[in-house]
Amino acid sequence: DAYCVAKYGPKWVRTRTIVNSFAPKWNEQYTWDVYDPYTVITIGVFDNCHLQGGSNAVDSQDRRIGKVRIRLSTLNADRIYTLSYPLIVLEPNGVKKTGEIQLSVRFTCSSTWNLLQSYTQPLFPQMHYLLPLSVYQIESLRHQATHTLSSRLRRAEPPLQSEVVEYMLDVGSNVWSLRRGRANLERLLAAFNLLVEAWKWFDQIRKWKNPISTMAVHFLYSMLILFPDMILPLVFLMCVVHGASQYRKRPRHPPHMDTKLSLVESVQSDDFDEEFDTFPTSKNVKVLKKRYDRLRSIAGRMMTIIGDLATQAERLNSMLSWRDPRATSLFMGFCLIACIAFYLVPWRLFALGFGFFGMRHPRFRISIPSMPQNFFKRLPARTDSMI
Repeated sequence: DAYCVAKYGPKWVRTRTIVNSFAPKWNEQYTWDVYDPYTVITIGVFDNCHLQGGSNAVDSQDRRIGKVRIRLSTLNADRIYTLSYPLIVLEPNGVKKTGEIQLSVRFTCSSTWNLLQSYTQPLFPQMHYLLPLSVYQIESLRHQATHTLSSRLRRAEPPLQSEVVEYMLDVGSNVWSLRRGRANLERLLAAFNLLVEAWKWFDQIRKWKNPISTMAVHFLYSMLILFPDMILPLVFLMCVVHGASQYRKRPRHPPHMDTKLSLVESVQSDDFDEEFDTFPTSKNVKVLKKRYDRLRSIAGRMMTIIGDLATQAERLNSMLSWRDPRATSLFMGFCLIACIAFYLVPWRLFALGFGFFGMRHPRFRISIPSMPQNFFKRLPARTDSMI
């Protein structure tokens, strides 16, 4: 007994319920005025459990079948997208594909100039930036808005139950979830993947894995140092060339729910059980003790990483703080020598020599750390003052 709910901004629509059908066809068409291309349209599919009436229907809830989110900025203008999107729902026993829904979406634009101009406009009104709300105020307002909207839609015809509204609004997405935390960490690492690939490429250059490429980089580096006015134009030109090269690999279809990105296929059943637990919890002490120990181990690793970052920052601050008189004296002497050297010798020769020294052949390298690294690792930090 499936029906669809579509939401865009403040506007909600609900289709009719197709009774006793595993392949329902609604064939309904809706149109919304787009106020910003950054916005998202959400389509959810539910199983109607309120058709029989009686006391059982009061306690029952409409079962989730799945939902689809489509960001309008990912759509080309005046093009019809007719695609089948998978319906995926997360349950306490794991992820489950419940079917597919076929949608036809078209994004039209009457003025291309106004569409491009909307990308430069602020997302919120001016008062939001002059007097911003705190995180707690935003969460409180979101909770109140969800309650008000649920009460209003429950009185509509046909009514929308509160569980449907909460599912469409992603209520509870900020509750602790080990799976979602790992997924966000993977997203963060993937966002910095470009820097990692650039460092791997430079490491191959400095190790002379390909002598022709290394010599070409030496020549290009020399030209940039001797003609520094070409640095910024070359950087922007490389961005243009890279963007043009990615045009053929551009996505052809709007994105949909990604199980691999959400890590729903690589987690244990206990993670799902923890994610679907109520707040406050309804589990016994033994289960809570196990989860608490696991959370402590994860938080311990995070604490170690944060402590290492704080140590490096404190070492930078201690160079001129005289916490280690000998280290500060050495650093001040180095700065004095560097000041005289940079005054007498053109900076281009320094930059040229520094670059060539960093890309020197491996036979001229040593495996032990360099003197600056040894000096920096010996600088004091505030770790010894912690209890």
